[in-house]
Amino acid sequence: MKIEVDARGLACPQPVIKTKKELDKIKEGIVTTLVDNEIAKENVLKLANSMNCSAKYYEKDGTFYIEMNKGKESVVIQEENIECENCTVKIENKEDKVIYISSDCMGKGSDELGKILIKGFIYTLTEIEPYPKAVIFVNSAVKLTTENEETIEHLKKLEKEGVEILSCGTCLDYFNLKDKLMVGKVSNMYDIVEKLKGALNTISI
Repeated sequence: MKIEVDARGLACPQPVIKTKKELDKIKEGIVTTLVDNEIAKENVLKLANSMNCSAKYYEKDGTFYIEMNKGKESVVIQEENIECENCTVKIENKEDKVIYISSDCMGKGSDELGKILIKGFIYTLTEIEPYPKAVIFVNSAVKLTTENEETIEHLKKLEKEGVEILSCGTCLDYFNLKDKLMVGKVSNMYDIVEKLKGALNTISI
């Protein structure tokens, strides 16, 4: 069975959602998704990996053709899944909790004070175990993973301990920060919702 999903021109997370719906309909077969931007391509490849589908892609005239073969072991290689002697993920010091940060300030009233507080909050996360399973950054909070050297340093420590650091790709694009990500990985709304739904506890900042 072969299915084609034309997701060109669609904003995140529609390409992922449309692709997943088609993959869910079949036990075996090939789903080819067409997208017209790099972020959508990467997000669909991540979906393929998460659903154990073999995947390959090519580009023609500005369109990415992503072919996913369901029923075969995944061969999509992604950096976040690589294990090595110096980057083994620790799981014994984490709890089933996700922290959702939606601003580069903490609290309301004074933005200047809020920026100081958010730095202190992220630093404190590095000092108290168990660590959260993931920290998600949306809206102006993506500045904390791209521009703020102090928070980046602390987030790198969390990442080294196995905490997932996820920044919303749409938000990075909006603030023109896509190429300035200093820690963690680019995520999409589908992944963010799945992380929040799958966590035993969530904390919103």
